[in-house]
Amino acid sequence: MASKVEIANRALQLLGAKSIVSLLEDSRNARSINLAFEPVKLAELRKHPWSFAIKRAQLAADAVAPLFTKTSSFTLPSDCIRVLSPDPEVNFNDLDWQIEGRKIITNDTAPLDVRYIYNVTDSNEMDVLFREALSSKLAMELSEEITQSNAKKADAAKLYEEAISEAKKANAIERVAQRPPEDIWVTVRD
Repeated sequence: MASKVEIANRALQLLGAKSIVSLLEDSRNARSINLAFEPVKLAELRKHPWSFAIKRAQLAADAVAPLFTKTSSFTLPSDCIRVLSPDPEVNFNDLDWQIEGRKIITNDTAPLDVRYIYNVTDSNEMDVLFREALSSKLAMELSEEITQSNAKKADAAKLYEEAISEAKKANAIERVAQRPPEDIWVTVRD
């Protein structure tokens, strides 16, 4: 079973550093990984519409409407990292949504259907290639702090680029094909 410690130890292994037993142990490696793990994971989740990290929700309208321009506001779920189009087959956004803080401001009525990338807290829910990319990214981010080596950082950066490319490729194969957005120069002729 995958765990944060397993991902952390893979990052340390890529750096040739000593492994840890817990993220909370009193060692330099554990302290470094513990500080970096969540911010790096959240950033990697936000960067791409990972299939394993998509949730759907129907949001109720907030009791208080926006002050001007739009008629409704909807509070995003607490685990939302990135809002996606409600229709996975549409690659363009013709919605009148605006995201302001942790709210969607719109003229749409409740319930509002949303798809979003959520904060995956169970490592077992992550795709194995994403876990490898996350380990590589952690290794890249922490290489100088742990190894004091620029060469290790360059090696880790190369490993990350390869791992993230493979993870994105596998994710794309498993998704529904999306139509490219129509350019205004094409649609204006209709």
